[in-house]
Amino acid sequence: MSPASVFPALEPLLPRVSKPVQYVGGELNAQAKPWESVDVHWALMYPDAYEVGLPNQGVMILYEVLNERLDALAERCYAVFPDLEKLMREHRVPAFTVDAHHPVGAFDLLGVSFSTELGYTNLLTTLDLAGIPLHAADRDETHPVVVAGGHAAFNPEPIADFIDVAVLGDGEEVVGDITDVVREWKSAGGTRRELLRRLAHTDGCYVPSCYEVEYGPEIRSVTPVDGAPERVQKRTTSDLDEWPYPKAPLVPLAETVHERASVEIFRGCTRGCRFCQAGMITRPVRERSLQGIGEMVDSAVRASGFDEVGLLSLSSADHSEIADITKGLADRYEGTNTSLSLPSTRVDAFNIDLANEISRNGRRSGLTFAPEGGSERIRKVINKMVSEEDLIRTVSEAFAQGWRQVKLYFMCGLPTEEDEDVLEIAGMAHRVIQAGRAASGRNDVRCTISIGGFVPKPHTPFQWAAQAHPDVVDARLRKLREAVNSNRKLGKNIGMRYHDGQPSLIEGLLARGDRRVGGVIERVWRDGGRLDGWSEHFSYDRWVTAAAEVLEPQGVSLEWFTTRERGEDEILPWDHLDSGLERDWLWQDWQDALAEQEQDDCRWTPCFDCGVCPSTGTDIEVGPSGTTLIPLTVVNPVGRELA
Repeated sequence: MSPASVFPALEPLLPRVSKPVQYVGGELNAQAKPWESVDVHWALMYPDAYEVGLPNQGVMILYEVLNERLDALAERCYAVFPDLEKLMREHRVPAFTVDAHHPVGAFDLLGVSFSTELGYTNLLTTLDLAGIPLHAADRDETHPVVVAGGHAAFNPEPIADFIDVAVLGDGEEVVGDITDVVREWKSAGGTRRELLRRLAHTDGCYVPSCYEVEYGPEIRSVTPVDGAPERVQKRTTSDLDEWPYPKAPLVPLAETVHERASVEIFRGCTRGCRFCQAGMITRPVRERSLQGIGEMVDSAVRASGFDEVGLLSLSSADHSEIADITKGLADRYEGTNTSLSLPSTRVDAFNIDLANEISRNGRRSGLTFAPEGGSERIRKVINKMVSEEDLIRTVSEAFAQGWRQVKLYFMCGLPTEEDEDVLEIAGMAHRVIQAGRAASGRNDVRCTISIGGFVPKPHTPFQWAAQAHPDVVDARLRKLREAVNSNRKLGKNIGMRYHDGQPSLIEGLLARGDRRVGGVIERVWRDGGRLDGWSEHFSYDRWVTAAAEVLEPQGVSLEWFTTRERGEDEILPWDHLDSGLERDWLWQDWQDALAEQEQDDCRWTPCFDCGVCPSTGTDIEVGPSGTTLIPLTVVNPVGRELA
């Protein structure tokens, strides 16, 4: 039987909360399949507010993939703001999906996509509102199977008590395998434990309850039980052209952080930036074909009416046919209101011809680059070999051709970093302004430097590194601001945005923690922790207090998990979870970082034996294909209707 919609109980509460439209659903391209028509029901959650979660590409892909199946449906849910949570508790309204407002507790599976670890408390809120026991050990056959995915799932140990399964790697195929297992289990009957055992033997699925961990205070051993595999290997989708999703992007009803159609043009990165977890865990590089990209862009624009298409990847200008892609798409949409954007580019893969094609059908927004480190020395440590000369030459040409602003991203607190490494950011920004004025003949050019605190992440060469304390990060950023303003004539054209170091330290605790950190998460949540990724909701003191209360009786501490450097032989909480990278290779790259030795991009040089290609059975896939985009008559009926 279909569960009753909670909307009749929810609707009277909406006038009493901020942004009520985010809870009503009904977006263009949303789906609500009949409950009784399928065997397996998924609730897909992005554990943050609607405005952050709706544009998430991963959730949109799985939403379409699952709803295309005849035996399954997927509905979406997001974190609710505290004002609605309070009313839901008062009026006993359970957690719900926005598509059909079914109660989350009625679904077979709750899939949660974690882009950041600071969303963990939001999962607990949803579980509690849904009437699902917080601890997986307390659930029975009537409760959904809680499945975690996304980049943070590569170390799910801090939330091991709260989830049933973690999925490592690409999700397009594994959600189908999980659906098959659950459908067969429902048909045959059986216990929840039997279902979890079957999922533990599904490629890419890690079931924490099938592993026993011994501590003292470091991890002494991780032992599989119930016949679970000793190591769980990530899933890798080989041919992205076979998975052209999302075909019909969701169009939000409320304002969101990104309002555009997004097309992933390739997945993976082999640049080897040592700080970048995303680049490490998504190897190898797999490019979409020129034709596949063209078809996806056409489908997305026709289905959504968006007037901007973002060409996504970790470094979009690295696609082997990026010039042909951008020119072909710019030609195709010339004279329309459809523009292109490259949200992620590197200085050494960027050129003005590319920028001109991207901006041909739209306005010239600022250019964005990520040197990451201020000094050449620190850029060698992190293997981000972007020279200042290349940056100055690129921005000079851009300013000469009409651009007026550039944004530069950096990190503070990197391994081996000293004050001087950070202060060199000021000199770089000053020289950008000087070059821009000289090239443009104008004084209104601007440079914004945006700085985040560095967080060491699992499955990277920096997984052994000590994290900088927030006091160190904040002191260096104060000195940097003084250095930027030391030249008033140049400093007035330089903006500076930065995040203080406190949230980064908590992210570091959650990123490299083990199962003992689960108690900290629960304590913070019970003390009111919600939406920790939002500065106005985050409380550093709450996390520090909870960590002291929970961890110190166990012989560890917040600092033990964050500001301590690890040794080569220490068992790391995620060592039994296989991202494809050889542990010995990561350790050697860490030693190369300490020696300030660079590593080349293996797309264009001989193999460095990181281990990914043989372990995943997938080789690096690159063009060029030698083809061109077929001209199209651009039609946008949705856009006309919306107009």
